[in-house]
Amino acid sequence: MELSDDQQRGFRENGFLIFPNLFGEAETEALRADLGRMRDIESDHVVRERTGGLRTVFRVHENDGPTQSEPFHALSRSPRLLKPATQVLGDDDVYIYHSKVNTKVAIEGTVWLWHQDYGYWYWDGVPTSNMVTSMVLLDEATELNGCLYIVPGSHELGRLEPYADEETTSYKQWTIERERLVKVLKESPAPVPIVGGPGTAVVFHANVLHASGHNLSPRDRWQVYFVYNPVANKPTEVVNPRPDYVRSVNFEPIRPMDDGAILAHAATSA
Repeated sequence: MELSDDQQRGFRENGFLIFPNLFGEAETEALRADLGRMRDIESDHVVRERTGGLRTVFRVHENDGPTQSEPFHALSRSPRLLKPATQVLGDDDVYIYHSKVNTKVAIEGTVWLWHQDYGYWYWDGVPTSNMVTSMVLLDEATELNGCLYIVPGSHELGRLEPYADEETTSYKQWTIERERLVKVLKESPAPVPIVGGPGTAVVFHANVLHASGHNLSPRDRWQVYFVYNPVANKPTEVVNPRPDYVRSVNFEPIRPMDDGAILAHAATSA
């Protein structure tokens, strides 16, 4: 899938692009089924809410490890995600820096505070914010069930100094100091809710300010994220680096797989 000049200009100006129904129903059903297989895995790759509900499954893009997944491995290398990522990054040699599935379970799925992803990755030693996240909705996302919100153009602010919030949820989050955050939100365009049916995708810059609310609905909200980083932008060495399942050290450039690979690999892994 090739981005048009208008789409590339839109990404530069707003920091994100939305692609409705980029993946089909059979593909999203296959991905959900494989995630269902992983929900009972006991590993530090799997994070749960305080109530015990599933919150996040890390490192789903590889075909080894406790959360290995052939369908998600194929999804991460789909031309429908990989080509736009390489276009906006301006580099064909990219690797997957990070992947996860966030699963906001019905009623108890909690918030993700306002943050920039590069706020995390800067501390991992990544030299620049020239990174992009591709998110795919695995079921319908609505404002009621805690969809993602993005502040258009906020990537132009550069990196905002974050701090670690260890109180709001069961998982430590980096967020922006309240007074600075209020000022930014007042001076920026209104946040855009990323809503849509299964298979809808969004691509966004590492410095885009984003957040999501509590799932108040009776239905789960599942979304998968793949972070693409140019090999030339791989992290430098840092003291006490985070583990591989949140900061990959597999710097081998990835190449697109056949566009039918998601369903093909779902069939072989069943």
